[in-house]
Amino acid sequence: MKLLYELPDADKKAYDAAAGADEKIMYCLPFNIYGDKFVNGYMTFTNKRIYKLLDGNLLAIFPLENATEFRTEVMYGICGFYAKIDGATTLLCNFISGRHLPRYAIIVKAMEILTEKHNDTPITNDTPERFCPKCGRPFVYSTTICPYCMDKFEVYKKLWAMTKGLRLMMFFPFIVSIFSVIFSFVVPWIQAIAIDKYIKPTGEAVGSLTGTRMTGFIVIIVAIVSIDLFQRALGVIQARFSAIAGNKFTLVLKTLLYEKLQSLSLASIQRRSTGDLMGRVNHDTSEMQNFITNMLPSLFIQAASFIVALIVLLIISPLVCAFVFVPIPITVFAVKKVWEVVQRRNVKAWILGTRTGYLLQDILNGIRVVKCFGMEEREISRFKESSVISSNQNESNAKLFDTIFPLLGFLIHLGSFLIAYYGNLMVFRGEFGLGTLSQISSYAGIIYGPLMWITHIPNSISAFLTSSSKVFEILEENPEVEDIGLPIDIAIEGEIDIKNITFGYQSYNPVLENVTVDIKPGEMIGIVGHSGSGKTTLINLVMRLYDVDEGSIVIDGVNIRDISQTALRSQIGVVLQETFLFSGTLRENIAYSKPYATDEEIILAARTANAHDFIMSLPQGYNTIVGEKGYSMSGGERQRIAIARAIIHNPRILILDEATASLDTETEKLIQDALNKLVRNRTTLAIAHRLSTLRNADRLLVLDRGKVSEYGTHSELLANKGIYYKLVMAQRKMARG
Repeated sequence: MKLLYELPDADKKAYDAAAGADEKIMYCLPFNIYGDKFVNGYMTFTNKRIYKLLDGNLLAIFPLENATEFRTEVMYGICGFYAKIDGATTLLCNFISGRHLPRYAIIVKAMEILTEKHNDTPITNDTPERFCPKCGRPFVYSTTICPYCMDKFEVYKKLWAMTKGLRLMMFFPFIVSIFSVIFSFVVPWIQAIAIDKYIKPTGEAVGSLTGTRMTGFIVIIVAIVSIDLFQRALGVIQARFSAIAGNKFTLVLKTLLYEKLQSLSLASIQRRSTGDLMGRVNHDTSEMQNFITNMLPSLFIQAASFIVALIVLLIISPLVCAFVFVPIPITVFAVKKVWEVVQRRNVKAWILGTRTGYLLQDILNGIRVVKCFGMEEREISRFKESSVISSNQNESNAKLFDTIFPLLGFLIHLGSFLIAYYGNLMVFRGEFGLGTLSQISSYAGIIYGPLMWITHIPNSISAFLTSSSKVFEILEENPEVEDIGLPIDIAIEGEIDIKNITFGYQSYNPVLENVTVDIKPGEMIGIVGHSGSGKTTLINLVMRLYDVDEGSIVIDGVNIRDISQTALRSQIGVVLQETFLFSGTLRENIAYSKPYATDEEIILAARTANAHDFIMSLPQGYNTIVGEKGYSMSGGERQRIAIARAIIHNPRILILDEATASLDTETEKLIQDALNKLVRNRTTLAIAHRLSTLRNADRLLVLDRGKVSEYGTHSELLANKGIYYKLVMAQRKMARG
């Protein structure tokens, strides 16, 4: 998120005149309300003072040495940025809520760091922008795409690069289109000959239509029928090649997109909803396919037909060609205005439809919670309200479009009325034949066809550009966690050396600070602490789901940044509190970490995890189909399957994150026995709130507010009577109660 805006020249002069030589600008944010007026002012934050600038005038200076307790306040559509200056609460600036509120919220934290810790290193924030910096409109939901300001040529250029290897097949429909255009002009010419020579009344009796005239008439009919059949055959070939090319393109695009999603870091994935990512892989790629296989060939045909028809009409009669162009300036102007309305309304309808889809996904994912709290009626009401809003927008769009497009059609066909009048007048005077008039009318219709088609294209192009931009946004995103150029594949023994690591999901708000831990191969380390102390974050860093901001994590003497992610994670086993099972059989879920495991290995892993007996009690045994996320099984059963999955993986480093939480005593004992077998001869990091589950740990790491509070054996920590001692005593008291 942008925290340093450029000052306008006038404001920059005012700042330079007032600022000291030892001051440096750290942040600069706009404010847009001053008194009762909308303005374009700037709050400039240096390492010494805060400057309030407006139109080249310095409105106020606030020394940081006298400032404390920064905060934002949301009022009715307006936000305020406040601080205590010399002990008195002072309004520094006002701005409209929405666009800049998140920035000022970050500045609150930044000012606290600057005034309390005297750290004048500017903080950064990687939260994606929500509004377009050019036009100020909101981006398409969950993207950084502005449909109004996107570089359309750049999208087409990227699309062209994506078609490499398929271009010959994709160009075949364009070749077929050339023949279609040619034949569309040949048929009116043949019809004109038929009308003038064979159909126009001559006063002869019907029975006398024999010989050469009848033969010529039959030849023309056969030619028209043959051309029609040939065109249809070409159409079939074109459709088949388009289908093949389009599906191959979609396959390539979906594969690339899915591969890229797999390569993105966890943070990138979690910033987007599941529905949004699925929409990009399925819906947006289909929109791109439709544009390439249907819209582009049609666009080529319409453009070619328009140009050729125009040239032919100029040859036949320049005046008639002028009549054709009478409505074009009016139509172009009208289409331009309609385009703006259509694009704006389509974007709005798309946003509302997407919002309804996300709401549905959210409700279905949380259906268990909905039913537990009896909130079905509320969720029905929420979904109905969202659907009604979306439906009303679509209905309003349809009414407007169904009114506008017929009017545009009337404007486009104004020229045909002039042609009809002038053409018939020429026929009456004997200057045109009936066939020529028919030919001119056909060519005029060919010209009007593209013009009518253009009135319907804004919606398709708008949808295509938005979908393409969403796909390319993913394809071009750089993973936050990447392998080095030549990563090392090592066989892990299990020594872990965590050296002075500091990490925060936002760099200015560290979750872990200066954490140092040394773990020997085969040791079991218990990690304890209050909620939010950084336990899960620590194991995420060991798995390199995120990269540390400072310090290093070294495994067997090698920095994990130098180890390939595949080699690292293939030797780490994980058992989480919230066990996820994939749709499929129990056999497939156990063998997930080792797809080619034999039946003997699968059964041995299940026995070790104390899961074999309950699996065999099921009607289908190991072939039992697991429901979505494994909800057809109990928590303890899912947990034992997860342990079996970790066992068959045979990891050198094992991570247990609350693996026995929320289970009854009997089930916990079964799982604890399974874990005891699993941790043998493996380096193990185990998080647990139930401290009794860590009784076999070699050492215990106690985290408090992101820092190492205690580190030692169970006996040592009890003797210290610190945080760990208090946690143990509290749990014993609860057990007795």
